[in-house]
Amino acid sequence: MGRGSGVRPASGSSIEISFYYKGVRCRERLKLKPTKANLRYAENLKGEIENAIAKGTFDYAQTFPNSTKAKMFARVAGDAITIKEALLSWLSSVESHVERSTYLDYRNIVNNHLIPEFGELKLSELTRAHVKSWTSTRDASRKRIANMLSPLRQMLAEAVDAEQIDKNPLHGWTFKKREPLKNNDDIDPFTPEEQRAILAHLADQAANMIQFAFWTGLRTSELIALEWGDIDWMRKVVRVRRAKVRGEIKRPKTESGNREVKLLPPAIEALETQKAHTYIIGKEIFHNPRTGKPWEGDGAIRKTAWIHALRKAKVRYRRPYQTRHTYASMMLSAGENPVWVASQMGHRDWSMIIRVYGRWIPEVDPRAGEKAVQAWATSSQHESVTA
Repeated sequence: MGRGSGVRPASGSSIEISFYYKGVRCRERLKLKPTKANLRYAENLKGEIENAIAKGTFDYAQTFPNSTKAKMFARVAGDAITIKEALLSWLSSVESHVERSTYLDYRNIVNNHLIPEFGELKLSELTRAHVKSWTSTRDASRKRIANMLSPLRQMLAEAVDAEQIDKNPLHGWTFKKREPLKNNDDIDPFTPEEQRAILAHLADQAANMIQFAFWTGLRTSELIALEWGDIDWMRKVVRVRRAKVRGEIKRPKTESGNREVKLLPPAIEALETQKAHTYIIGKEIFHNPRTGKPWEGDGAIRKTAWIHALRKAKVRYRRPYQTRHTYASMMLSAGENPVWVASQMGHRDWSMIIRVYGRWIPEVDPRAGEKAVQAWATSSQHESVTA
């Protein structure tokens, strides 16, 4: 190539082309051996670049995506930033602003799902169609996919604010998926006989905890975070103020989760028995009998006590969370008010109780309504007499 052509061998494995763009001299290397054919190709490429520059159609980031000048000349910064770079930057920015367990969930989603699928795309290249295509192949629940999209949504929203892209392709779009009907929402409570068998095969501290769980309906994460100071012995209630997730203390996500639960006699009995083990120590009520330390999560409960006890008791396996469903079914079967049950379990309203636990609510008493008729009839008769 002649001097001044803007094409030259840069090394034994690369060719440099140079050109002017927006008044700036640009030098870019092509990873090609400087053979005669490759030099000719480079010169043709340079000609195409200069032609595109003249027409105003040249896209620096698309032609040289790894160039340090790509961001300088990008129409928007997103033309030169990959989804991978943007997600990792966003992940770093939120680490100190969210709870540790939330950050770990985000990191898992970003590294194991979003980057493998979208990481090589430029920010400005991502479309709603890309995301729709990906979600349509996921074998996961609607809620799980929504959680997986959350980091991507947040990153894109911040990219719009930072003017890295013109618009968020996911704005105004919600993933929808028809899911097969669940088998009673996985509600599979333990019978009274099964409860007695399980408790009989649990070590004393574990038995106290599970009995308390059966008769309060607390979530496992709430149960292991309970402290002795949360018990109001005079009023016979327990204040639920926190949960422990992966060893980290978290506050309830909703106002309804921050609640008082009535302590029924079997729950009080479990606490009285547990006093001998941890009351003097203070803080957490229930400890792992194997380590002598507070429980860190339901995984340890299953491995240390639960699986073994169910096997010994010859009870069909269900996860420890079924103690919560057992409480709901017992209360409703006994005719307790669904509104009260909902408040005890930390639900925002009782519609969820009706929807999920409806089959445990007794059928309407055939005499229902008679009290109201009697009361109003008496009142009407009284008014007639005094008129």
